[in-house]
Amino acid sequence: MLSLDQLLVSAIIGVVQGISEWLPISSKTQVLVASQYLLGLSFSQAYTFGLFMEVGTILAAVIYFRREIKSLVLVLTGKGSHDQKSLFKYVFIATLATFIIGVPIYFFADSLQFVSVGIPMLIIGIVLVADAFIIRHSKKMKSKSMIEKKFKDLNLKDYALIGVAQGLAALPGVSRSGITTSAMLLMKVEPDEAFRLSFLIGIFASLGAFGLTVIVSKGNISSALAGIGTYGILVAIAVATVISLFLIDFLIKIAGKSKIVYVTAGLGIIAIAGGILYLLTGI
Repeated sequence: MLSLDQLLVSAIIGVVQGISEWLPISSKTQVLVASQYLLGLSFSQAYTFGLFMEVGTILAAVIYFRREIKSLVLVLTGKGSHDQKSLFKYVFIATLATFIIGVPIYFFADSLQFVSVGIPMLIIGIVLVADAFIIRHSKKMKSKSMIEKKFKDLNLKDYALIGVAQGLAALPGVSRSGITTSAMLLMKVEPDEAFRLSFLIGIFASLGAFGLTVIVSKGNISSALAGIGTYGILVAIAVATVISLFLIDFLIKIAGKSKIVYVTAGLGIIAIAGGILYLLTGI
């Protein structure tokens, strides 16, 4: 049984994962900071734990995008419409590019013993503020009757570039959703479409990251889980799943509205301020 303190720690980590995974901030970094502070983990253990915690958000994304997942399975069985086959090509090419770029970065990051949390926090803030400018710019372009792209307007090269961007998110402090969404916004993809496509391929990137973590970082996983326990990790995953389901739907719906600009910019300023604070305090 969990004590009240253990239950609270588990719930906090689940909330951190469930929120940060879908915002353009790095869930790995947020869980890294929370688990270092609450569980006393080393940098490498906390980094591994951050990847392991993606189980909850994977479950939420699979539930939310169940229709898209079903269409991908249909294509694998030799069926599926033209649109479904295009979606399959997007997922396959983007995931392959992510694997090629992300795996070497993962091994580099996993070997690190210490990196100032302030550095990834600053990276997060810069990405957030950049996202806000990009979204605002895309809306101005739209108001000037310039055409924004939908998924059907993207080609194989675009799929690969999105995958490369996602692969770079293996670096601590780099937001997966933030960098992939930013890449698509730079391609003039509509904001709500960019969020949807980013979240969808995130399922397969997260599955790959989780599998790789289990294979090569068993020691770090054991150390991390020892600090929170089996029941604790189940509570954290359950909380992350529930929060993620609500947040995915909310973000996709508001992505086409001006409010997302102010939310993203505000979070960016907070992240930059936090990064500077961490650097000044030597954390």
